Amino acid sequence: IEDAIAAHEEVAQAAVVVREDTPGVKRLAAYLVPAGTGLDVAGVRNALARRLPEYMVPSAFVVLDALPLTVNGKLDRKALPVPDTASAGRAPRDAREEILCGAFAEVLGLAEVGPEDHFFDLGGHSLLATRLVTRVRTLLGSPLTVRDLFEAPTPAGLAHRAGGDGERRPALGRRERTADLPLSHAQRRMWFLQNLDDSGAAYNVPLVVRVTGALDVDALRAAVRAVTGRHESLRTVFTERDGSVFQQVQDAPALADAVHVVRSGERTLAADVEAAVRYGFDLSAEAPLRVTLLEVGPEDHAVVLLFHHIAGDEWSMLPFIEDLTAAYTAHAAGTAPTWSPLPVQYADYTLWQQELLGADDDPQSLHSRQAAYWKQALAGLPEELPLPTDHPRTPVAGYRGDTVYAQVPPAVYRGLREAARATGTTTFMVLQAAVATLLHRLGAGNDIPLGAPVAGRSDAGLDDLVGFFVNTLVLRNDLSGDPTFADLLARTRDADLAAFAHQDLPFDRLVEAVNPPRVPGRHPLFQVMLGYQHNDGQAGRLLGLESRILPFELGAAKFELDFNFEETSSAEEIDIAFEYAADLYERATAEALVERLLAVLEQVATDPGRRIGSLDVLTSGERGLLGEWAATGRELPEASVADLLAERAVLVPDDVALVQGDVSWTYAELDARVNRLARLFVARGAGPETVVALGLPRSLDMVASLFAVLRTGAAYLPLELDYPVDRLAFMVEDTAPVCLVTSATAEARMPEAPGVARILLDSPEIAAELAALPAASLGRTADLDAAAYVIFTSGSTGRPKGVVTPYRGLTNMQLNHRQEIFDPV
Repeated sequence: IEDAIAAHEEVAQAAVVVREDTPGVKRLAAYLVPAGTGLDVAGVRNALARRLPEYMVPSAFVVLDALPLTVNGKLDRKALPVPDTASAGRAPRDAREEILCGAFAEVLGLAEVGPEDHFFDLGGHSLLATRLVTRVRTLLGSPLTVRDLFEAPTPAGLAHRAGGDGERRPALGRRERTADLPLSHAQRRMWFLQNLDDSGAAYNVPLVVRVTGALDVDALRAAVRAVTGRHESLRTVFTERDGSVFQQVQDAPALADAVHVVRSGERTLAADVEAAVRYGFDLSAEAPLRVTLLEVGPEDHAVVLLFHHIAGDEWSMLPFIEDLTAAYTAHAAGTAPTWSPLPVQYADYTLWQQELLGADDDPQSLHSRQAAYWKQALAGLPEELPLPTDHPRTPVAGYRGDTVYAQVPPAVYRGLREAARATGTTTFMVLQAAVATLLHRLGAGNDIPLGAPVAGRSDAGLDDLVGFFVNTLVLRNDLSGDPTFADLLARTRDADLAAFAHQDLPFDRLVEAVNPPRVPGRHPLFQVMLGYQHNDGQAGRLLGLESRILPFELGAAKFELDFNFEETSSAEEIDIAFEYAADLYERATAEALVERLLAVLEQVATDPGRRIGSLDVLTSGERGLLGEWAATGRELPEASVADLLAERAVLVPDDVALVQGDVSWTYAELDARVNRLARLFVARGAGPETVVALGLPRSLDMVASLFAVLRTGAAYLPLELDYPVDRLAFMVEDTAPVCLVTSATAEARMPEAPGVARILLDSPEIAAELAALPAASLGRTADLDAAAYVIFTSGSTGRPKGVVTPYRGLTNMQLNHRQEIFDPV
């Protein structure tokens, strides 16, 4: 191999060694000394690949000024540097790419692998290829082969092969324009939402950057004009005619209009930034990009880049900043920017999207196939999550919002990434599962849908284009059965990958396909949004000057709860910006939600094998209060409330126990009545793990019946006589009681309950049966951890939920009442 490399005209010397920098992973590394001033490493590798088989081509090439030698003039192998395998490419485009990057890194024994990194360049070989393909099959459920890896040896290439529908997609390219250009699905949705927003600023996307250094205002004007000319989406207006909306591409703005310059100062800067970002766009008459330069000092400026969402999304920031910086640098030097031509413009994408989706009435179209998937995937989705709001939802959704900021500590961040790698998931999936766990623990149920934005750039030709491509998916989270967090991540991965494979269907069409009940003031399908971004620090390179982002809040909330995570892998941290609807939540509640989430993240980062039901979601303040409240210092007797009654009947048999009007019962009389009723209920099937429904007016017999149920070891279900009959019917159907105890006067209020024995306590037949039963105790002892009674919530979500309380809780409450009510200190 050394001879083959040394034969290259650009190489003076070469050394090839087998390295094992990662235990168990051996790879060839070549060290080259150039013959001249330059060395084309890629050219050397390609020449070598034409001459030698693939397995003999080194995976790493290192250029040195000279080969290190020992004192004897031989190659000093120990002095050869470790090849750099750090990935410096782009971030993963989607979850599939991120999972594959993790799998590559795991198999190769590397800390990180990028989407465009070559498996064999990183030290991969045939044995590792088999191991990688096996791992990928497990994670993605895709029938990839070793041949696929050899033909597509990068995570991005392999992700494309595992994607499915690639062969049936039309090629993205320039399209013939029509006179009236239609809007994309995303633009149509944004146009509709914009018309509902009275402020005109709810869908502004601002980036505020403080720039330090000598700034050339004329070069900035020319750069903004050049970038606007490069990206048609930034110079498009929208006209409405005959009930339809069309996009019209305008000329780039004049230099004088490209940048709005405002003289500012430290005292007025905050107000000036506020005014700039709250600018209300008239989309029918002006371009959806506005650049404002705030002059704070001679070499101190704030640049406000304000997009309307209809023209750009968060994924557009990187290509926009790169193009703006390149154009500014060129114009400041007196030249024009030298860009590679964009393969397509946004209008081409719009027409391509229509062709891609096809007709909604064609069962073979991509639109129809993906709509069918979503109808099945979201069947039975909860209409609304029972979120812990502070205020009731209003018929008209408000846009008033606020934001709570927090940060995931570096140690927790590293634990989350390790949990993602160990489970074959992504950091986003770990965060998603944690949010779902938090909502589940706060009473939102086992089936939790979360909204999530996806870049929508399903073709590489869209990567460098500024435009509104983002789509919204519904990610369904199944938390039933108290799984471990690791098991929940496996469920999350499977559900997410299936959702991402069907991400082309626009969200408005998805809603039409699923057709959920529409309620004014409530977002359809989900109320909680989950966003995730990877920050590569591009804003710190704006215009090639020293710059930093200035945080700014629009004070608008598009969703009830919106968890936004920004991962900065270089700094090993995750920033959290938690937006909430201020009309529904108080800030203290929002701050507590963030504190609870951080607690969940810390626990699962340490031990993802914990069951989600064991995770602590209390805030520090609540934990302190709980400690105070729980410090009663009292031991409870191992007795049920029914046992305590029997005890009183022995100790004070002649004391008055119950009074109703002119009628009173002693403890002995009450205990005898309870024993007879208990025997009657046992004869009707009452006992441990059963329910007895009590539909009685407030009376002596209602109290006796309640104690009688407890004496059998069963649980009682109170049926309030003033409840609607259909609600009572639901309660009876949900609990399946063995019998329903009522009276002649209350029976008319009771629901039909087929198969449930009915006992009328004031009927002659029951009175006779009771009189014949012994008054002595049954002699049963209830399991104190068994169900004692079932009560139902108010049903604010439209469906009441039963809550079970054990015998031990009743005993605790009764003894507490004795002390706090009857024997207060």
